[in-house]
Amino acid sequence: MQSFQCLIDGALVEGGAGTVSVINPATGAPFASCGYASMAQLDSAVAAAGAAFPKWSELAVLDRAKVLARIADAIELHAEELARLLTQEQGKPLAESRFEIIGTVAYLRFYADYKLPLKVLEDSDARFVEQRRRPLGVVAAIVPWNYPLLLLAGKIAPALLAGNTVVAKPAPTTPVTTLRFAALLVDIVPAGVVNVIADNGDLGAALCSHPGVRKVSFTGSTATGSKVMASAASTLKRITLELGGNDAGIVLDDVDPTVAAEQLFNVAFANNGQICVALKRVYVHDRVYDAVCDALATIADTVVVGNGLEPGTRLGPLQNERQREIVESLVADARRHGKVIAGGERVDGPGFFFRPTIVRDINDGTRLVDEEQFGPVLPVIRFSDVADAIRGANSSSYGLGGSVWSADYERAMAIAGKLDAGTVWINKHMDAGPHIPLAGAKLSGIGVEYGEEGIAEYTQLQIINATKQPGR
Repeated sequence: MQSFQCLIDGALVEGGAGTVSVINPATGAPFASCGYASMAQLDSAVAAAGAAFPKWSELAVLDRAKVLARIADAIELHAEELARLLTQEQGKPLAESRFEIIGTVAYLRFYADYKLPLKVLEDSDARFVEQRRRPLGVVAAIVPWNYPLLLLAGKIAPALLAGNTVVAKPAPTTPVTTLRFAALLVDIVPAGVVNVIADNGDLGAALCSHPGVRKVSFTGSTATGSKVMASAASTLKRITLELGGNDAGIVLDDVDPTVAAEQLFNVAFANNGQICVALKRVYVHDRVYDAVCDALATIADTVVVGNGLEPGTRLGPLQNERQREIVESLVADARRHGKVIAGGERVDGPGFFFRPTIVRDINDGTRLVDEEQFGPVLPVIRFSDVADAIRGANSSSYGLGGSVWSADYERAMAIAGKLDAGTVWINKHMDAGPHIPLAGAKLSGIGVEYGEEGIAEYTQLQIINATKQPGR
């Protein structure tokens, strides 16, 4: 069984608090082990990042960008190895793991090519005013188990480019790919600039409240995000929170039901529905409701569910048993309020598998519609008045994303502007990129990831306001 180490101050070190077995969710059995860090090692990682910050922040932006490009090169060179590790610890099919690794490389290369803006706000006889972006210091980057490497790159790359140093922590159930990535950094990144520590679910609060950390960038559940915010409050740390979502889609009466169903299934069940910004509930017009439901059920019944390393697998297992139990509970409740027309049960055998599930004739006010399932279940809600669909979509306490599906572009645009969500797509969902800002509304987050606005989150705004001649 492979063993993986933490990265602290440029050296790979065994975890000082013990060793944990990492479970393959397709088999339910351990496939690797890693040491998890002690509190003293957390302190050492933060201290190393703090000590490395002055020299790293003084490097020219171009030199920092070259380091990002070398990291991208290393990931690309080890892409297949990383993808296989990712499938084994996360469960997603190998094709999706490869896509995540390719995406990680693309995000790193985007930031490596990005030019940090320096803006002159005024240049007159009266004054010269320049807006600068200065690095903050040590950034804590905390990532979840659904996209461990891609989401980490989305934090590390802008943080490093801006001149910060990093202490990263993967989720306890998916540390392996991140620790292997850390090993690749030893000969690329100066000691202390990036530190990676695994934990057993016990170091998150300490990292967020650590006095040596100046910013926390967290992606995960809203409940945990609230705790992160509380932990960071005592030292007034900057925070970026990309949290849960219950994204609604509104399907109008002019769509082709068969085409729409295929598209809806793809964006609801990618990564087994374990994506914060996946389609989680869909409102379908009465005129096409039955046809869309039937088409979704047909797709769900024919999808190959299995080990992500096996050819032909489209959906793997849920990442952990606890998440499967949550999904199972929501489906059990949905049976009392709606009709399960596909799936709805575990797959016999080892692993954390659950059949892709479609539930129709269900309404707002039920758990499956109101809560974030984060799994392979899609509730389909009927509507005849689009105003009711908009109200239903906006009734959620979440506001990460949403989508409108229609053959009438102008009609869809008008509805999109009424949805209370940070991102609204038209005739698609989850389309993203490193240049496109992502910002959640309501309980879906604070701050911005990606794009120019996302990079700004890793900086302190500084205004230089000067008079060109003394005494004037």
